[in-house]
Amino acid sequence: METKKLGFGLMRLPKNGEEIDLEETCKMVDAFLEAGFTYFDTARVYVGSEEAIRKALVERHPRDSYTLASKCAAWAGCKTREDAIAQFETSLETAGVEYFDYYLLHNLGGNRTNYFDDWDLWKYFLQKKEEGKIRHLGFSCHGTAEELDEILTKHPEMEFVQLQINYADWDNDSIQSGKCYEVARKHGKQVVVMEPVKGGLLANPADAVQDVFRKQDPDASCASWAIRYAASLEGVLVVLSGMSSLEQMNDNLSYMKDFKGLNETEQKTIAEAQEVLKNLPIIPCTSCDYCAKVCPMSIGVSGLFAAMNQYTKFNSRKSFDRTVEHRVKEKERNLADQCIQCGACEDACPQHISIREELVKIAGFMK
Repeated sequence: METKKLGFGLMRLPKNGEEIDLEETCKMVDAFLEAGFTYFDTARVYVGSEEAIRKALVERHPRDSYTLASKCAAWAGCKTREDAIAQFETSLETAGVEYFDYYLLHNLGGNRTNYFDDWDLWKYFLQKKEEGKIRHLGFSCHGTAEELDEILTKHPEMEFVQLQINYADWDNDSIQSGKCYEVARKHGKQVVVMEPVKGGLLANPADAVQDVFRKQDPDASCASWAIRYAASLEGVLVVLSGMSSLEQMNDNLSYMKDFKGLNETEQKTIAEAQEVLKNLPIIPCTSCDYCAKVCPMSIGVSGLFAAMNQYTKFNSRKSFDRTVEHRVKEKERNLADQCIQCGACEDACPQHISIREELVKIAGFMK
């Protein structure tokens, strides 16, 4: 099955209150397939997404009409090798499939890689591939280019690697999008792109960035520039977009159905936007909420960061307060000043954010 360049990331499915909006999800799945796209990306730690995609996709469409990816996060609450292995079998059952087209060792880098090494999960999942329960085996990585090079050198059997790539992080010293991409290509691996819109931050960037894009093409969305940038890179299998509404889906489909890579003039526009963005003090949070899973004080970190970024971009306390209201649970809103500085959040953060320092700033801002 030919894979078009746009993939449906299921981390941020539409919500109806606290629950995934299944009706809206079904509409999005149908529109995606009708436009000729096939790649769906879920994971155990995307709470409720495997069950939702079973109901919206697996139970409603032929198995040969789509490709489905999921992941094993051995570092997320697993105390034994058996716990990690159980994630795989549970994912198959919850998603309602007999095999995954793509399966990933999830979020390698730092101490997280040790779980897969110590429990020899590389060998286990290769066995699952031989059994036909996995068609293509790879891993996702939020580590440094040096770490990625070491992993790929040790495990040349991996077929692909999923990396955070976007124009904002290309030259970022912490994220190292560009360097990691170059390492993957050096090893001859196909690349699945995650966070091309940086958790939505690049869908509505600062006014100065938007002005750059509007000057070149007033009708193109900012998200389209971000996704097309990533999809234009050589060796990219698919670019994942974590769409949360049918409106976002339709926008992505409008320019990716007959995808055309960025031309020379458009590449210069991206370079100009990168320069403008570099001068904005934005907290690079993608709302993955790995921090929330380990915070002993249950601080609504990602929501608070989103609110602070809104203030930074628009210089509006009203925008800050509105974002807190929509993004942070009521019981978590006033906890920024209750951080006990344990650092567990920073160990879990794929973006390498100085979370404790940022929470101190936000606590002062909210007083």
